[in-house]
Amino acid sequence: MQTIQLQVKENFAKKILEILQNLQGVMIESVEVQKDKNLEYDPYFYERKAELEKTIEAVDNGSMKMYDAQEWDIEMQKIDEELEALYGN
Repeated sequence: MQTIQLQVKENFAKKILEILQNLQGVMIESVEVQKDKNLEYDPYFYERKAELEKTIEAVDNGSMKMYDAQEWDIEMQKIDEELEALYGN
């Protein structure tokens, strides 16, 4: 016997479980669903993980600029000046 662990996208989990349960007793000895510990601490873990992976990919392929600390400070100063000009704060 072998144990296989699957990570299934949320919207397909129910269908995958139905398929596996239909095979139980024929090809599969048992089906067990384990709760992901990451979701106990942070229910939005996977959404943020996917967003971070997209950001990293965008930086790597050059479609998003990565600023160093000095560039960041300059850009933030520009934004502050624009907001001050607009709203007079």
